[in-house]
Amino acid sequence: MTESTLTSDLAACVWIPLFALRCEESRRPELSHKPNAVLSPEDSRRVWQVSPRARHQGVRPGMTIGQAIGLCGSLAVFEPDPIYYDDQFARLLLALSNISPVVEPAELGRVFVGVDGLEGLYGSPEEQLKIILAAVRSPSPVWERGTGGEEQRPAKERGDRGEARLGWGRGKFVAWVAASRAKPGEGLVIRDGEEKKFLASQPIAVLPMDPDSHHRLWRLGLKTLGQLIAIPESAVVSQFGKEGRAAWQLAAGLVKDPVIGTAKPQPIVAGLEFSSPIADRTILAGTLERLIDQALRHPRRIGWRVVTARVRAVLEQGASWMIDATLKDPSAERARIAAPLLVKLEQSPPTGAVEKIIVSFTAFAPGTTELQLFARDAQSAARAGRRRALRSAAGEIKTRLNHSNLYRVIEVHPWSRLPERRFALIDFDP
Repeated sequence: MTESTLTSDLAACVWIPLFALRCEESRRPELSHKPNAVLSPEDSRRVWQVSPRARHQGVRPGMTIGQAIGLCGSLAVFEPDPIYYDDQFARLLLALSNISPVVEPAELGRVFVGVDGLEGLYGSPEEQLKIILAAVRSPSPVWERGTGGEEQRPAKERGDRGEARLGWGRGKFVAWVAASRAKPGEGLVIRDGEEKKFLASQPIAVLPMDPDSHHRLWRLGLKTLGQLIAIPESAVVSQFGKEGRAAWQLAAGLVKDPVIGTAKPQPIVAGLEFSSPIADRTILAGTLERLIDQALRHPRRIGWRVVTARVRAVLEQGASWMIDATLKDPSAERARIAAPLLVKLEQSPPTGAVEKIIVSFTAFAPGTTELQLFARDAQSAARAGRRRALRSAAGEIKTRLNHSNLYRVIEVHPWSRLPERRFALIDFDP
């Protein structure tokens, strides 16, 4: 279970706007031609992703449901289903990994693909984007699926419904800006040496800055990246600090941020299906901690610390709920792993009763600090971890069955001529 890091200076960006909304429209094709919106997974009272038809009637992300329906009475509102979106996004990542071994997800619906060396396989950057677009569209994914016969129409006639936009350039920022400028179903290539000229005409909004900083730039009359780099870097830094320096260097095309792809280890999963739906947070919190314990006892986890943990739940009426946490300090202790998840459970609880809950560990760091305090090397730590896991599993079996079904072989009379007297079976009691 080793992790290796791959990088690529040249990047292709695949961007599918309103990814969650496109997934919902594929499940309800009769509503795809109407104004619609997906509710926020963090706050079920507010809308998250809004269709162009709803935007045309004044609905904006972050509005409350009441405000949105007040502006658009025919608005169709979808409950969020993060597990479904996550599964569909995983399909996209898998399709892209068949093109390049260097794939880096940025956010839901936006992925960077490392294209260093692909010219020998696929040809020019334009040909590479054609291959990537074909992988995105195959095999008829939900985010590309048309309705009402639209999938039979040319892309130009279908508008921007679910069409991926692609960008190609040196570094992730240039590739992302190119994708944001590309037409639906097409790609835009920015070759070496063209970055500064291309970026100069782009709006300030493409910079990864907080809203307050964007507002300040607008008040200063800076609307394009070219206008920003016309100001000395030192002046921008004096006003915006480190964020200003990073923004100025991005706008000037000086940052060559590579695509970083990581070969992830196989996840460890533990789940429980309730006999009847559960809405009590105390029960859910206790179940979450027990599932974390169960996942920590998995043999593949021994010798590794957990970096990322995810909790998914299937709710009544087919809805879903999901939270995740990345630990600053990787750990193999239940309390440390559970703490951030329990906080998120309290802050953003499921919107309905839970039928099934699943805990998964998706990223790991080598070494188990707790065991290595007493072991000379990683192998000794792994052996100690296996013994601890075995004792824990034996204790759980005895608790559930009121009797241990595990036995230990011991020598009784090794010198006896009768084999059955030489050894005996005793209960394995941890």
